Amino acid sequence: MATDMIDPRVQDLLDEVGLAASSDDRATIVGHDPILPNRFPVGEAAAVALAAGGVAASHLWELKTGRRQSVSVDVRRAAVSLRSNLVMRVNGGPPPRSPADGNPLVALYPCRDGRWVHVHGVFPHLAAGTMQVLGCGRDAAEVAAGVARWDGQALEDALADARMCGAMARTTEEWAAHEQGRALAGAPRVEIIKLADSAPEPLPTGERPLSGVRVLDLTRILAGPTHARTLAQYGADVLHITSPKLPHADAWTLDTNQGKLSAHLELNERAENQRLRELVAGADVFAQSYRAGSLERLGFGPEELVPLRPGVIYVSINCYGHLGPWRERPGWEQLAQTVTGIAAAQGAPDRPERMPAAACDYTTGYLAALGTMVALGRRAREGGSYHVRASLTRTGMWFTRLGATCDPGAATGPGDPSAITVETDTAWGRLTHLAPAVELSETPAYWDRPPVPLGTHPPSWPDRA
Repeated sequence: MATDMIDPRVQDLLDEVGLAASSDDRATIVGHDPILPNRFPVGEAAAVALAAGGVAASHLWELKTGRRQSVSVDVRRAAVSLRSNLVMRVNGGPPPRSPADGNPLVALYPCRDGRWVHVHGVFPHLAAGTMQVLGCGRDAAEVAAGVARWDGQALEDALADARMCGAMARTTEEWAAHEQGRALAGAPRVEIIKLADSAPEPLPTGERPLSGVRVLDLTRILAGPTHARTLAQYGADVLHITSPKLPHADAWTLDTNQGKLSAHLELNERAENQRLRELVAGADVFAQSYRAGSLERLGFGPEELVPLRPGVIYVSINCYGHLGPWRERPGWEQLAQTVTGIAAAQGAPDRPERMPAAACDYTTGYLAALGTMVALGRRAREGGSYHVRASLTRTGMWFTRLGATCDPGAATGPGDPSAITVETDTAWGRLTHLAPAVELSETPAYWDRPPVPLGTHPPSWPDRA
């Protein structure tokens, strides 16, 4: 097997997902960290995940045409994709703020025993529950005083018992010794598990690697939507489904709903639940990022969907992983950084700081997209239904194993935005946004649908070309 034309870091990830390279494969990574002021080389890691996904897309293209493509990823683009608001503009001005920006309930605070806890009350129900646990109001000083009344471990446990989001900052060594860290230590960066046998399914015809592939995207903020957005850049038809009752933010929709249709369904309503089942029957990929067990209770777990749609690729994305005692805990980017030791290294153990990038979120999305395309290739060649699993914390553990090798003061920044952005007309106005970071030699990556307000479209599939 010839692999000299594939970056060895990409080759390592391809080996992990079982995608065999050949002498026709080309995958290069251009540039190096630090681009953003991070201590970990997360821009290069994201580039590795994106390049491996590009190779998977090339293999799908070969199944259609007999030809493979060369793949290239620029580290600067990959790094900026982890903090895309640096280059995003709406009508020439800044993008909308996210609910986490400047929110005193989304921050690290010191506890009375010297440990630090990151609370995360980004949405109203999480804010109310977090303030109840802390016995405080929304003011930053009150939140700090509320946290300071607790020991770190006790507060983490109390927030978990209340089904709120929060985590105590740990070093990399502490996380490696933790029961959840040990559960994830042997897990791959993205898992591809065969669920059942089914007949092989040739890929739909079309002019792009994923043309005609239908993806149901039942995910939110940011890893899950990034997974489906990445599939859309290779031509997949993505239908994003969310409940009209769930909180959301335009800032996230503008960023991660590129290339998608968007519809509302309330799955607690019988007729709308049935409508989703009808959509599943015509789908190739079903992606979800809900708390473990939530969709199973509504009839949309992998065991329920495999009989409904033999050959389905079921994708699960969460914060803390799909194994271990924390597998059902809800979490966010900031908490994955906090528990894995990233925040302790970005700042210091006695004063942790978050990286100025949502690196766990976006890179997990890229890894899940890689797994999905590998599973689609397996289905085309040998048949079967597959479960693809990825988590923010497992991605964070990858970063820590790369080492805190970067000097944040040496970060070179995004450079000239015009060289890495495109413009799209949207319901919000003229949107300037980052272009896909992956370059393919024959079928350029791009999004052929603009982001739209949630619920814009009917819950139905577009016709296949």
